[in-house]
Amino acid sequence: MQELLQQIVSGIATGGIFASLALALVLIYNAMGLVNFAQGEMAMLATFVALALIDHGMNYWIAFPVTLVIAFAGGIAIERVVIRPVERAPILTLVIITLGLATLINGLAGFIFGYVPRAFPSPFSVQTVNILGALASYQDLGVIAVSGVVLLAIYMLLQHTTVGLTMRAAAHHPEASRLLGVHVSWMLALGWGLASAVGSVSGIMVAPILLLQPNMMQTIIIYAFAAAVLGGIESPLGAVVGGVIVGVTVNLAGVYLPFVGGDLQLAVALAIIVGVLVLKPNGLFGRPSVRRV
Repeated sequence: MQELLQQIVSGIATGGIFASLALALVLIYNAMGLVNFAQGEMAMLATFVALALIDHGMNYWIAFPVTLVIAFAGGIAIERVVIRPVERAPILTLVIITLGLATLINGLAGFIFGYVPRAFPSPFSVQTVNILGALASYQDLGVIAVSGVVLLAIYMLLQHTTVGLTMRAAAHHPEASRLLGVHVSWMLALGWGLASAVGSVSGIMVAPILLLQPNMMQTIIIYAFAAAVLGGIESPLGAVVGGVIVGVTVNLAGVYLPFVGGDLQLAVALAIIVGVLVLKPNGLFGRPSVRRV
């Protein structure tokens, strides 16, 4: 039982990382009906920015929000420069553009920072604390706390602020929003900026565990896709719940299923994606699509 509790706590911490990136995917999907395949690479580049700030003497807890602001501005810039000129193009065209953007960012990060893995500092100790008989590391508890605060802040922004409500209205009812004087295009840009900032949290949280290098997020993005699909690709709440479920499931499968171990954990995420698409395509919190005939 003690080991089970430890694995659950560790899975929740990992799930918080997945949830941050899954929420970024959901924000872009809600804004444009588009899956942004460059989301992980954007988070990776923001993490390199955070490391550069820390290496230049900035305190971690100052570099963290500064990086979020830079990521937010970068997301807006990408939407304005890359996405906006083709935002009315077919979805397949936009998907190809995000794939190209991912490749471009990956190469740019490798060119500037190199491909040698770097240690990323963590403000949390690896020492453990006893919780109900289980030993949980301060690292895991810190990741849970930071991810929880960020996700709660995004929820409050979307649900209880004028900007958040306007963004949601522009995403779901763009024509009606335009008639009411809403600058829909800028609301989409804000959505990209917000997604970039939220996604960067996952990069900063996972970098101390995986080591920082340009390909760091290529596995994490698959877990995030699994979380978004499981929760419902249109549901921010679903992204959070899905992230936690995927994190705990992958952790438990790696420990208690001998044929999975540490090598086939990614296959568990892929199995979740396939299973949800077959059994419940709208996910746990997704809205069923209704079509008139």
